[in-house]
Amino acid sequence: MNKEKEREFDVAAFDARAAEWRYVITDIICRAGSGHLGGALSLVEVMLTLYQRVMRYDPANPLWAERDRLVLSKGHAAPVLYVALADAGFFPAEWLGTLNADGTKLPSHADARFVPGVDFTTGSLGQGLSAASGMAWAAKTDGAKHTVYCLVGDGELNEGQNWEAAMFASHNKLDNLVAIMDYNRLQIDGYTEEIMGLEPLADKWRSFGWHVLEVDGHSWDELYNAFESAREVTGKPVFIIANTIKGKGCSLIENKPESHNIKVPDAESHQKYLAALDIKSEITLKY
Repeated sequence: MNKEKEREFDVAAFDARAAEWRYVITDIICRAGSGHLGGALSLVEVMLTLYQRVMRYDPANPLWAERDRLVLSKGHAAPVLYVALADAGFFPAEWLGTLNADGTKLPSHADARFVPGVDFTTGSLGQGLSAASGMAWAAKTDGAKHTVYCLVGDGELNEGQNWEAAMFASHNKLDNLVAIMDYNRLQIDGYTEEIMGLEPLADKWRSFGWHVLEVDGHSWDELYNAFESAREVTGKPVFIIANTIKGKGCSLIENKPESHNIKVPDAESHQKYLAALDIKSEITLKY
């Protein structure tokens, strides 16, 4: 999104863009030989909505003081963030094909040192919400008007630091903070409910003083309406539970624990993953 105007929304165009993003994410991870495919694919609609309809930024000036910030707490899903940033014009799309290669500017986890548009280096799970809360507190203290968005995984909510951050954000009435949970119900060791159950999830966040919204994380309308509703909330941070499917769009790995970090040892495996995608449109990102 440019600094002042929402990009025109068209369902068919956004569906095609989501399919293209899924192809590029899958292809670059396969080229790298391994990567966190499932959790990147589950965030496609969330990230497209944020970068194409919601957030304010300027690709020509990645450090523009009035930009909205995004912290990808589940930093291993960096490929979806990289595709979002390349598509928005933060860096040449050609960089995408170098994911995690020697000398790349795009390491496997989101890294603010090398990547224009990445606001915070992440990958150590459980820390992103604390960082985002600090950024939002600083903005509120300075009288700045931007919003801080933080994408968290369901598995990382097993870590207590998130709940400390939740208390801090509520105590300081950080209504400029919006956390989005990628609730795909899978983590590295299996299903979240079998490892450490999160329910009743919405009630927990409400009890910590947050305004809670729950949406289909693959619905354009529900996502956009939730982000618009979040703008109207005052006096408390917002937590959006985005119900998603891990590995969404790739029939080989949808809703499977093994989607967390795939291994791609050869060209045959690479083609197998690409063939499992439903791609009907031209790939326009030239990488």
